[in-house]
Amino acid sequence: MSVHPTASVHCTAIVDEGAVIGDFSRIWHWVHISSGVVIGRGCSLGQNVFVGNRVRIGDNVKIQNNVSVYESVTLEDDVFCGPSMVFTNVYNPRSKVSRREEYRETWVERGATLGANCTIVCGIRIGHHAFLGAGSVVTRDVKPFALMVGVPARQIGWMSAYGERVDLPLSGAGKWICPHTGDQYALYGEQLRYQPAPSAHSAG
Repeated sequence: MSVHPTASVHCTAIVDEGAVIGDFSRIWHWVHISSGVVIGRGCSLGQNVFVGNRVRIGDNVKIQNNVSVYESVTLEDDVFCGPSMVFTNVYNPRSKVSRREEYRETWVERGATLGANCTIVCGIRIGHHAFLGAGSVVTRDVKPFALMVGVPARQIGWMSAYGERVDLPLSGAGKWICPHTGDQYALYGEQLRYQPAPSAHSAG
């Protein structure tokens, strides 16, 4: 394994040979990181987190307690995984049938928030800065900045990169400026785009 000298790994954690942990990342109690995992800088993995093989985790990712990040999941920079949320990697599991060759990839783009106890059905892509409400079940691709709730999850609005509700409809045209950052958001049909403020410290 390769653990950066500035990273912190709790004595109860298990880090398999071949795993890579970046600088200033923190690995807490009873975490298990499998061989082949790559974790970026400044990440935090809470108690009882499991990370499977072939998982890639970017920089500044926060994974809260009791989350299993299974094989074939990729988390880009600044992703937040709420407590006890669930990833999957087999679409139609049967205990008697081996489907290790049928894992479906799940990709979570930068800045997305996956709320507590939400479930991500494998094989989908979560757009950057999307926000999945607590307990939602996501069964299809999610647009950037989309606010999703329910079972199955449906879009009810938009969320800014700062994490505030955007005062725009689901479709049409319009503009909105974040009062916290000055970032500008523009709605084009059913897509939300944004331009960071000149001094922006917000996510790109």
